[in-house]
Amino acid sequence: MEKLPIAVAIPTKNEAENITTTVRSVVDHFESVVVVDSDSTDDTRALAEKAGAEVLPYVWDGRYPKKKQWCLEHVRPERDWLLFLDGDETPSPELLAELRRIFTVPPGRAVRPAAFDVPLGYWFGGRRLRHGHTIVKRALLDRTRSRFPEPDDLAAPGMGEQEGHYQPLVDEGATVARLRSPIEHRDLDPVRTWFDRHNRYSDWEAWLEHHPEVREQIRRAKTRQGQLFHRAPFKPLMSFGYAYVFRRGFLDGRAGLDYALAMSFYRWQIGLKARELRQAERAADAPPFSAPR
Repeated sequence: MEKLPIAVAIPTKNEAENITTTVRSVVDHFESVVVVDSDSTDDTRALAEKAGAEVLPYVWDGRYPKKKQWCLEHVRPERDWLLFLDGDETPSPELLAELRRIFTVPPGRAVRPAAFDVPLGYWFGGRRLRHGHTIVKRALLDRTRSRFPEPDDLAAPGMGEQEGHYQPLVDEGATVARLRSPIEHRDLDPVRTWFDRHNRYSDWEAWLEHHPEVREQIRRAKTRQGQLFHRAPFKPLMSFGYAYVFRRGFLDGRAGLDYALAMSFYRWQIGLKARELRQAERAADAPPFSAPR
């Protein structure tokens, strides 16, 4: 079978639990599969190589570009197209078939969009969510017409080497298309790791609430749905109502309820941490207290 003319980039750090499955899901279908690893302390690198991937080390220098933009610039630059997968993600068979239809083009004819948004099949609590989760990732990019934003958030906690929760941008006049078939995001790590990650993410989100000019930069790099939610009031309640009621997450059983509650708690964390930052700033600006004589 002819391989797709696409390089796959898999950014990792301590993904030994998942990486073999991820690499095996793509190694026979794409021209290149490259794991970009940030000094894992487990067997991520050895397992990725054994499964057939090339492994590149990555060390962040504290500035831009961050990790995904670095991948755009350094992972198999001879290929225009790059597919990003997390270390716990696999393309569905339907997605592989859809990509073959798109990229089987006559010589001299280019794929028109500069990027593709891909729906995410999400697993939570051991069950695939069919209703309450609707994330779409801009995961397939023509590197000659796409780039990741560089907002002024280097001083923010929580994200480190990772780009924040925003989409890569395409050149002015270029188009973005949406694929029908999903990437499957199935994390085999304990659920506590989900809470650990989102605790860090909420630090970043709370910092943004405290820096509205940077928050606005990031809002412009989100999907239309993300931009609308960015401005919504009562986010914990809105998040729960959207996932569990509007998107009918209740049809996913206990996993749907757990996920809706977890996302609502995440939004609550952001709000609480943002209020704490504002209180700390007011306290720092207040005149020193002096007792009456």
